[in-house]
Amino acid sequence: MKRKLYELAHARAGDKGNTTILSLIAYRAEDFPLLRERVTPEAVKRHFAGIIKGEVKRHELPHLGALQFVGEDALGGGVTTSLGVDAHGKSLSSALLEMEIETD
Repeated sequence: MKRKLYELAHARAGDKGNTTILSLIAYRAEDFPLLRERVTPEAVKRHFAGIIKGEVKRHELPHLGALQFVGEDALGGGVTTSLGVDAHGKSLSSALLEMEIETD
């Protein structure tokens, strides 16, 4: 069975220059292991193909039930140089929640 991440978690976004920072926070502690297993840096990179052009790194915050993803070369040069409507990348947190994972 596949589920969208918004069924299991909420997300926040931030940015620093041309780097997007996306946090995925489980609603329930018991769902965190599934998120940790299925929402890998590689899966996030595939989900944002054409948007995140650089490396995706993941940091785990198990006591918060959260995963943080840092995506490089993702914001068209950053706020001061991008012509993008969302140069801060805030909408990318909503886009992350549209990702589907297999839940067995």
